[in-house]
Amino acid sequence: MKRKLSLFVVILLLFSIAQVQAQQKKFGLGIILGEPTGVIAKYWTSNRTAFDVAGSWSFSGENAFHIHGDYLFHSFIGVEKGKLPFYYGIGARLNLQDKTRFGIRIPVGLSYMFEKTPLDIFLEIGPVMDLVPDTEFHVLGFIGIRYYF
Repeated sequence: MKRKLSLFVVILLLFSIAQVQAQQKKFGLGIILGEPTGVIAKYWTSNRTAFDVAGSWSFSGENAFHIHGDYLFHSFIGVEKGKLPFYYGIGARLNLQDKTRFGIRIPVGLSYMFEKTPLDIFLEIGPVMDLVPDTEFHVLGFIGIRYYF
């Protein structure tokens, strides 16, 4: 009898976890302001990893369009309400202007995910090492907000 009850409790617990996972929103879309400024999307692949991609414009004299994509890892900092992940990752950036540039990004950021609203706000710094056409180092940064669907 104890074995059947234990099995029932485990099945019930797994079902509850599956329901919570199904209710979590995995795709977010938002805006970023800074250098560069544009739109950003994020897709959570697990509780601690995600992909993000952005299309943005640089207005700091170069009038360039940036596209970047990153794979991110998250470490959560304990807070009373919501979630506060510190994140870091690796990705690539394409800078379209007179002289197209391609480089590697290593983004680092901090995000606050609201408890009852499907929003997060974040601050990110993204060092970029351009590899094509020349090797150059840049540091880009922005703040942003995303809504999760």
